[in-house]
Amino acid sequence: MRILTKDIINKEGEKVELMGWVAVRRDHGKIIFIDLRDRSGRVQTVFTPADKEVYNLAQKLRSEWVIKIVGKVSRRPKGMENPEIETGDFEIPVERLEILNQAEALPIAIDGDGYEIGEDTRMKYRYVDLKRERLQKNLRRRAEIEKFIRDFLTGMDFTEIETPILSKSTPEGARDYLVPSRLHEGKFYALPQSPQQYKQLLMVAGLEKYFQIVRCFRDEDTRGDRQPEFTQLDIEMSFIEEEDVLNLIETLYTELVGKLYPDKKIQQTPFVRLSHKEAMEKYNSDKPDLRKDKDNPDELAFVFVVDFPMFEWKETEKRWDAVHHPFTLPKVKDKNDFLAQFKKEPAKIKAYQYDLVLNGYEIAGGSIRIHDSELLAAVFEVMGNEPEEVREKFGHMFEAFKYGVPPHGGIASGLDRFVAILQNEPNIREVIAFPKTGDGRDLMMDAPSEVDEKQLKELNIKINKKL
Repeated sequence: MRILTKDIINKEGEKVELMGWVAVRRDHGKIIFIDLRDRSGRVQTVFTPADKEVYNLAQKLRSEWVIKIVGKVSRRPKGMENPEIETGDFEIPVERLEILNQAEALPIAIDGDGYEIGEDTRMKYRYVDLKRERLQKNLRRRAEIEKFIRDFLTGMDFTEIETPILSKSTPEGARDYLVPSRLHEGKFYALPQSPQQYKQLLMVAGLEKYFQIVRCFRDEDTRGDRQPEFTQLDIEMSFIEEEDVLNLIETLYTELVGKLYPDKKIQQTPFVRLSHKEAMEKYNSDKPDLRKDKDNPDELAFVFVVDFPMFEWKETEKRWDAVHHPFTLPKVKDKNDFLAQFKKEPAKIKAYQYDLVLNGYEIAGGSIRIHDSELLAAVFEVMGNEPEEVREKFGHMFEAFKYGVPPHGGIASGLDRFVAILQNEPNIREVIAFPKTGDGRDLMMDAPSEVDEKQLKELNIKINKKL
């Protein structure tokens, strides 16, 4: 029965079966050394001419061939140990060898960190790139982070709930990715920019404490810390205030760093808090980097930025728009107070909106939500929305709010960005298994790509090609 390479350290003198990839081949005189790699690490295997059949087969082995070996775990000769690997005190003289699959020469080298290789080449051969030790560590550590988050939140009586991927197109700040419906001609689903409305509806339903590690989609220009699709930790709670949300996320991240990254130092706890006004006046940014030593990657400077303006002026559209989203609760008494303040000075209305910033990057944002239907309608109105348009886009929300909506609020944390910072990576593509390139393409799958004319016909779609 197969065991992992890391387990051989407890099997000295025992015959074991290992399967994996040829990581390195070294020929020393007539002796062939093969470093066999599996998901747990690597171990040195040894082939000698004493067993002619096995030795002759071993002579064929090349990098990344997939093999199975059987042999007895032995200690390496004194002075030949390798302290850089976990199994470095041991080796396996091979008694049986089976070639499970061969491999061609790799299109990119995987023995280094890979930063020097062009992004297009790495993305085209991502399944090869992912053989790289650095990337495998990133993905495994990401899995540990997600498990920690799940355990932490479920331990605090949160319920993990999946929300739909096929949904309705609503204005949320970025372009939607649209999905045509075959069964409903001329109509479209949209991929969610976030589960914003669904999580609020879960509060109406009485779930009270929800979370989800969720895929989100935004059709916008990409850069190092953005992708067309990304992952966020989504949290929503009922019967809470802003302080409850901030305390929750601060405790979560403090405990996570302490458990999984003990070598990293959080610069200050409780986290620094700045009003949006203070941040802009003092640092000229709502994402200030408060690290004392910005060259030290193990220093983590968390800061909450609070009291954002509710509205910002959109010059191109000649209207006021929500800084966060229309469901954010403004700091007003009621609808009448809101309308009076908006009439006087819209730019001075503050919101129960907050961001969490880490080392100069926004890693989370959220707000307390409006749960008063009249106030919500007034917010949409002052943003220039016609009542018919509001009913068409958000009628389901107003309908739901008739049936007992509690005070509620939440926060969404960009998981890709958070993991990239913790792993000291320059961008989020280094912590995503199959990311898009900087311009939003999947070179490995050749996407986006044209589709068959038959598929377009079924969807009643015609492509107008530019001349």
